[in-house]
Amino acid sequence: MLNRIIQFSIRQKLLVGIMMLALIAWGIYSLRQLPIDALPDITNNQVQIITSSPSNGAEDIERFVTYPVEQTMATIPGIEEVRSFSRFGLSVVTVVFKENVEIYWARQQVSERLAEVERTIPKGIGTPEIAPLTTGLGEIYQYVIHPKKGYEKNMMPQRSAPFKTGLYAASSSA
Repeated sequence: MLNRIIQFSIRQKLLVGIMMLALIAWGIYSLRQLPIDALPDITNNQVQIITSSPSNGAEDIERFVTYPVEQTMATIPGIEEVRSFSRFGLSVVTVVFKENVEIYWARQQVSERLAEVERTIPKGIGTPEIAPLTTGLGEIYQYVIHPKKGYEKNMMPQRSAPFKTGLYAASSSA
């Protein structure tokens, strides 16, 4: 079989050359049409709902916030899964949608359901909010800047004060 291909290629040099040029042209055309991204986004369609309640324990957050949010979000069409975690003072519910679901439609559906959920959550526990539209590549590093000891009164977080070298100590979490 291989011998026949080689013999055909030797006898039909012009045809083989034309086919090879056609393959090269097709490859160049395909390369130009290929959408290339330096860091392709491989995250799924998801909407996160974050509720901050600094004075409540994980059990209360789970019972009064996370569970009602999960139950209400489960009625949205096109959902693949709903996952969550509850910690001291924080509830994060992630609603993962199928790939063919438009992300803005999904955010609208979640936003409409949040209005229902807010009525079931007791006052003072917290208000659920939709997290910003980001991808897995968008949030890489988080940091908090704290003033050094003795400068707490000079540099308040709500005041807009100029940054002075040496007055702040940074702590980070990845």
